[in-house]
Amino acid sequence: MINDEMYPDLPEQAKKEYQELIDNAKDKIKEVAEKAISDLYCDVGTHIETDSWTNFRNTLINGIKGYPSYLKHDFKKIREEIFKENREEIIKDLNQDLVDEVESLKAQLIRAYDRVY
Repeated sequence: MINDEMYPDLPEQAKKEYQELIDNAKDKIKEVAEKAISDLYCDVGTHIETDSWTNFRNTLINGIKGYPSYLKHDFKKIREEIFKENREEIIKDLNQDLVDEVESLKAQLIRAYDRVY
């Protein structure tokens, strides 16, 4: 059995001081926590969100392009469906890409020819 004389109740003034000390500590801890969370949200959160979205987007684009992907999707079927639904537009873009490539190669040949002569 605990002897009450060894553990007396605090006087009222001491209880008030103790409670003020606890309340002040709570306020300071809360202030520091809010600042830390705010800094984390403002300074780090946007980068994590942006980085995650970029990684996700790159994974999808690489899958559509035909690169290996860790995602469990059949990108070959996805590419085939995209081609079926957009065939004419894709062929038109590919043809324009080829025209642009021919023009670029012509310019390179002219520059190389000019350097030689």
